[in-house]
Amino acid sequence: MSENMYVRSRLPFIGIFLFIAVFVSAQTKNPIYLDYINKYKDIAIDHQKRYKIPASITLAQGLLESAAGTSELARKSNNHFGIKCHNSWEGKRVYHDDDEKGECFRKYRNPKESYEDHALFLTKSPRYEKLFKLDITDYKGWAHGLKRCGYATDKAYASKLIQTIELYGLHRYDGKGLPRMPKGYEYHDMDSKWGLPYVVARDGDTQRLIAREFELYAYQIRRYNDFPRGYKLKAGDIVYLKAKRRRAQKPYTTHTLQPGESLHDVSQKYGIKLKRLLSRNKISGERVPRVGDVLRLR
Repeated sequence: MSENMYVRSRLPFIGIFLFIAVFVSAQTKNPIYLDYINKYKDIAIDHQKRYKIPASITLAQGLLESAAGTSELARKSNNHFGIKCHNSWEGKRVYHDDDEKGECFRKYRNPKESYEDHALFLTKSPRYEKLFKLDITDYKGWAHGLKRCGYATDKAYASKLIQTIELYGLHRYDGKGLPRMPKGYEYHDMDSKWGLPYVVARDGDTQRLIAREFELYAYQIRRYNDFPRGYKLKAGDIVYLKAKRRRAQKPYTTHTLQPGESLHDVSQKYGIKLKRLLSRNKISGERVPRVGDVLRLR
């Protein structure tokens, strides 16, 4: 790392942990990451309003830099963003081996203080000034900009930020933040299946309410999920927030139709467009599949 580099590079064991936890599978999400997001999203949204830093970027950096709050630096020093001391720092210090032995890192009284210093670190430094000219929803521009401006030495830093943001749906907090919903409404936890963001419907959910929560139109929810007009959601229904795929992901090539299972159930289970499932299996009004039939998924 050069002398003017402000932030530590990824420690080897941290990098391995993150690779296993987040980037190997787009179908599962680390519960430690979800807890971290729920714990700090309000601070990130508040800083977006005050400092004009996308909430998604703040959360993604916190997740990566602190291994979702589990790194030694985060646990013992409340440093969630890997910021080193440098000449301007007048607060408490802690020393860790990084690019060099016994490097100085900032120590905070609590994580909130770390988040505050992170915001000031970006807003006060001339090297990051150009980032604040980007749109508040341009998380990709911010991710690549942070890497170009020297926030981290990891060559894949920008792509890791972007993947984290998209896998955990952090960009939903950008812009105005969470949309206003009816009193008592419980926001859904977004999950990912087959690389597609989705939520699980609860009692009382409607397509219109879920669309509003995720800043979509009701017709998009209906189209993404192949719901017939007038369909009422049931608790447990998978509701995709993005268009399904043309075919199932490997290694899933076929599916045997089970009792009580509809073609729509199959299309939702594997994240396949219903029209493509019908076409691939030459299903029309003249051919109705039966229990035990083997359906081609790709």
